[in-house]
Amino acid sequence: MPAHGKGRGIIVGADGSPASDAAVRWAAEDAALHHLPLTVVHVINPAVTQWPHGPLPDGVVVWQENEGRRILTDALKIARDAVEDNPAVSVDCEMYSSATIPTFIDLSTDAELMVVGNHGRGALARGVLGSVSSSLVRHAHCPVAVIRDDPTHTPHPSAAAPVLVGIDGSPASKLATQIAFDEASRRRVNVVAVHAWSDSEIMELPGLDWSAVKGEEERLLAEQLAGWQERYPDVTVQRLLVCDRPARVLVETSGAAQLVVLGSHGRGVFAGALLGSVGNAVVQSVHTPVIVARRR
Repeated sequence: MPAHGKGRGIIVGADGSPASDAAVRWAAEDAALHHLPLTVVHVINPAVTQWPHGPLPDGVVVWQENEGRRILTDALKIARDAVEDNPAVSVDCEMYSSATIPTFIDLSTDAELMVVGNHGRGALARGVLGSVSSSLVRHAHCPVAVIRDDPTHTPHPSAAAPVLVGIDGSPASKLATQIAFDEASRRRVNVVAVHAWSDSEIMELPGLDWSAVKGEEERLLAEQLAGWQERYPDVTVQRLLVCDRPARVLVETSGAAQLVVLGSHGRGVFAGALLGSVGNAVVQSVHTPVIVARRR
């Protein structure tokens, strides 16, 4: 991750859900890799403490605060157990009573990385990607890691599994490449750089020579990787260039990776509003931890 001063270091959201516990564990391990402090945050959303005609009784507010402290205590134990072999990692916690999403977005201005589970519990668990994680990958002021907890899926067992990065030549993709190389170097693994080229309207044109298009796309991929391979000579890069839909390729390839890194939006037909359509599909679908590269 780009260095901007440690601040709170890595911030992870905790709400007591299985996905949150997985996020806390992953965030602690990543903080150890980067020699950064870890801050575990729980937010009590006052919006859910209102009766139709006024605030809930004081006893409910006290219960929420006690529940919040319990969640933080459990999360701190998960984090400290994850880095018990690295006692130098500083682990702290904070609790807020405020609107959840704006609070996390505001905290991201002082973080190197925000880490969240792919969905929360209760009212905050909406669809496949929760409201908090969905908002952060679109609006955070730093990179965001989304961690999934899925008991039906067996994660890749090997610590030697590579870091997968999607490359499309956009500025966001360049930041994703930087993060991928840094993470791979710290984990002592390889990078698999995926560049998938697909434009259905152009591909249907008669007489299109894919070999000519492929040559141009190979040049783009080589240009984007060149500087980083020199900066991280310890990282071996495998290039994967295919004529296919980027989201499908990234999702299918992610099963053999320990981490996927994406830009927050793409170029051309793949550039959706805020989080591009490709990135959104990948974050929604993969079981592997995903970092969405966002600049300050």
